[in-house]
Amino acid sequence: MRRRRFLAAGAATGVWALAGCGPQDGPGSGRTTPPAPPRSPESVGRLPAGVTYHEHTGRLSAAGPVRHQVLSVSPSARVRVGAAHGARLDTAETVRAMANRVRAVAAVNGSFFDIATSAVFSGYDGDPLGLYVENSALLSEAANGRTALVLGEGGGVGRITEPRSVSGVVAFDGTRRRIDGINRTPGRIVGCGGVGGDVLRGTRGVRLAPAHNKLCEDADELVLFTPQWGTGTARTGPGSTEAVIAPDGRVTLLRSPGGGPIPASGRVLTGIGEGAAWLSRHARPGTRLRITSRVYDGAGHRISGRGVTVVQAGPRLLRDGAVDIDIEANGMPATALTQRHPRTLAGITDDGTLLLVTVDGRDPGVSIGATLGESAELMRSLGARDAINLDGGGSTTMVVNGRLRNRPRGAEGTPVRERAVADALVVLPL
Repeated sequence: MRRRRFLAAGAATGVWALAGCGPQDGPGSGRTTPPAPPRSPESVGRLPAGVTYHEHTGRLSAAGPVRHQVLSVSPSARVRVGAAHGARLDTAETVRAMANRVRAVAAVNGSFFDIATSAVFSGYDGDPLGLYVENSALLSEAANGRTALVLGEGGGVGRITEPRSVSGVVAFDGTRRRIDGINRTPGRIVGCGGVGGDVLRGTRGVRLAPAHNKLCEDADELVLFTPQWGTGTARTGPGSTEAVIAPDGRVTLLRSPGGGPIPASGRVLTGIGEGAAWLSRHARPGTRLRITSRVYDGAGHRISGRGVTVVQAGPRLLRDGAVDIDIEANGMPATALTQRHPRTLAGITDDGTLLLVTVDGRDPGVSIGATLGESAELMRSLGARDAINLDGGGSTTMVVNGRLRNRPRGAEGTPVRERAVADALVVLPL
């Protein structure tokens, strides 16, 4: 594992045994725990044709029981699977609240986000970390190299790739400049993986690769804010400058410092350092700015189309049916391979069926969670060809027909409680 990559064909540390197939205890376990029967779709209410839901209790040999929930969406299902965020991107919200707002029949939590309990929290606990595209709108830039789930491309099945995003602005005089971020605090890149002169805090070298739960900083940035972010841009220092932009690209106002309102039908470019100086020179009121954004997959092909969804998290679990966990590319430490947590997983089968899976954890004797390797084997046992790990831990949530189906826990011994998160994958009836 020189690259901290876990490659295997059956190399997970446990063996999955699903309820309904008969429990299997590990060597020396001493007893058999009767499994809970899988719940049928009828027990959760009516679901659209092609959408099924089941719950299982299985056992990891010599480790303990694991309870997981499986939502399956066939390619022919009369639904659309997309993404939803809270009432505003700068504030977290529960998966159930998001699902209810968009009238989803089912939902699971999605991307990593700038959670308030983090040591590198930037102040906005609904901010997705990494690429987030909702209904073809780029609402958060990529952590370049992290794994992502892509849905809705040209009406085809979903896929898993390692995308990057590129955004820029052209002024009235033809001068161009890179846009560093979308809907986040200027100068603070939580999780790194950005562009330009990002420096990992505590070091001197530029870091463009992801660094999970770390903070990169950049004193010279342009960050674009859209109305989805909230009513006002993120707080910035006294030297910042903002260009308020109308729908046709016309600059209506140049203001300093930043931190002002976002027009409901417009956008705001916030600059700090050299970014602020660029706006002062090239974003004159009455002139136009042309802003472009593109997203590319790991092979360099553009991701585009109507209704596209991209949720970035990671790491990848399966590639073409084989376990492939590249934690280094996702900026995670080697210890991430052995940690056991609640998990939210997404996978795609050979026939294009989308699997959304949650694994309960932090409940000894009932459900102990899973490692990344065990998660990969679980997804393979369910028929996934490709799979990705989404945000997990206390964020793991499965909602079906308005009811919470799993048991979220922030820590062992804490009560079951839904955590407010940044966004969700939602199953919407047609």
